[in-house]
Amino acid sequence: MLDQITEDIASEVISAAISVHKILGPGLLESAYKECLFYELSSNGIKVEKEKPIPLVFKKITLDCVFRADLVVEDRILLELKAIEELNSIHMAQMLTYLRVGDYRLGFLMNFNVRLLKDGIKRIIL
Repeated sequence: MLDQITEDIASEVISAAISVHKILGPGLLESAYKECLFYELSSNGIKVEKEKPIPLVFKKITLDCVFRADLVVEDRILLELKAIEELNSIHMAQMLTYLRVGDYRLGFLMNFNVRLLKDGIKRIIL
C-alpha cells in the first residue's frame, strides 16, 4: 500500500498527462509529450526530473548511466512515456526493471498514441 502523499502526487500526474493529451492528441513523438508533461507538472509546482539516470549496482561496481527514466516525479514516481501503436510485454518488463533497479514503488507506463489516454496508462506498483 502506498502512502497518501504518493497517491495525491499520482493523481496530479494523471491529471497533468490527460491535460497534455487533450491538447496535443495522439500522433506526435514521445519527446514532445515528455517536454509538455514536464512543463505541465513543473508549472503546477511539482518537482520533476527529466532523463534521470538510474544506476545499476552489480556486485561491487556501480554502472552510472545504464538506464534513464523519462520522468521522475517528487523522487517517488517513475514515468515511462511511449508514443507507439500499442504497449506490449517488453515495455512492461522495462518498466519493472526501472522500478526495481531505481528502488521506486510506483510507476506509470503511458502510451500517448491512443484516442483516450486512460486506455494508454498502466499503473505499476512494486
